[in-house]
Amino acid sequence: MTSAMLTTTLNRAVNKPAGADVVIRAVGVNYAYGAGETRTQVLFDNHLEISRGEVVIMTGPSGSGKSTLLTLIGALRSMQEGYLEVLHKNLSKAGEGARVDIRKEIGFIFQQHNLFSSLSALENVRMATALKPASVDEMTGRCVDMLTRLGLGERIHHLPSELSGGQKQRVAIARALVNAPSLILADEPTASLDANSSQVVLDLLRELADGPSRTTVLLVTHDQRVIDKADRIVNMVGGKIVTNSLTKVAVRIVRALAATEGLVGLGEATLSRLANYMTVEDFSAGDEIVRQGDEGDRFYIVGSGVADAYKDGQFDEEKCFGESFGMISSYFKIPIPETVKARTDMEVYVLDKDDFLRALADDQSFEGRIRSLLAGAAPGAQPAATP
Repeated sequence: MTSAMLTTTLNRAVNKPAGADVVIRAVGVNYAYGAGETRTQVLFDNHLEISRGEVVIMTGPSGSGKSTLLTLIGALRSMQEGYLEVLHKNLSKAGEGARVDIRKEIGFIFQQHNLFSSLSALENVRMATALKPASVDEMTGRCVDMLTRLGLGERIHHLPSELSGGQKQRVAIARALVNAPSLILADEPTASLDANSSQVVLDLLRELADGPSRTTVLLVTHDQRVIDKADRIVNMVGGKIVTNSLTKVAVRIVRALAATEGLVGLGEATLSRLANYMTVEDFSAGDEIVRQGDEGDRFYIVGSGVADAYKDGQFDEEKCFGESFGMISSYFKIPIPETVKARTDMEVYVLDKDDFLRALADDQSFEGRIRSLLAGAAPGAQPAATP
């Protein structure tokens, strides 16, 4: 599968492909443990693109392949099948020497702190600065500054045995961040941290991503506090990436769905799944979005702005945030029941016929609600017997 083909599969609003400077590109990545009768495949045909400066969350149930994919991206294990490019270097056929060179550009944060027990917090972090040598004072200063920002300024000379689990985690984080690496790979980096420490770490990661180094950050985490700092969420199930969503767009769509009368009461997970099927369209004031009597194949929810609805040429009502309009005519067997024109500039979330049918098939929990919502736009509408 080529990069161009990959892009065409991620054309929904929350699934826009990465930008021009792609630093992680995976195409058709498979991986298995063992051989022969004991062979167990854990990754299946994974495709992923991440740009420089993005903060990306990878989620999914235990055993879904997140850590395996993370270690492949980190050049900690050899590729088996597919194409993988990291920091503009091809890992698909890379030997150990090439993988070592790539690892020097990556900051790793794992749940196992891997600190040297005989070295102080400062000395553990100082070891990492050898990868970007400078004067002794400059390297030591970077270490002290990073440890201080992480709340360990008074414990820089303590051994790991003298630190709590959360403090050791912060030392490991300082070691990963001190060189402002090109790529940071983290596995549950905030799991052992309190709210304040987690916020400091997340702010640092976002700062590195937005700063001069434009560090790319990929985190395996279930910590919901990370979402506000992330650019996208990658969800893995059964060894395969099933969604790759831009968080800010997804949040806007979910909020609009949650405010939609026919969907009130549906859980966030259900709304998030529906959001993954929707696209975003912008309309200018005065644009006619749908026309009464036409055959329609799209369902709309207002994200921002105001529209006016007309029936038989007469003003009927205004359409505001969370309100819906449009019709899937082939499903409900009726034309669009009203004309809708943008009164102001608008952002509108759109579900077309094919994705509407996929959404119904994928999640029975909201099938009836969506049918009622769409049918409510035209009393007496009857859905097709077989979608």
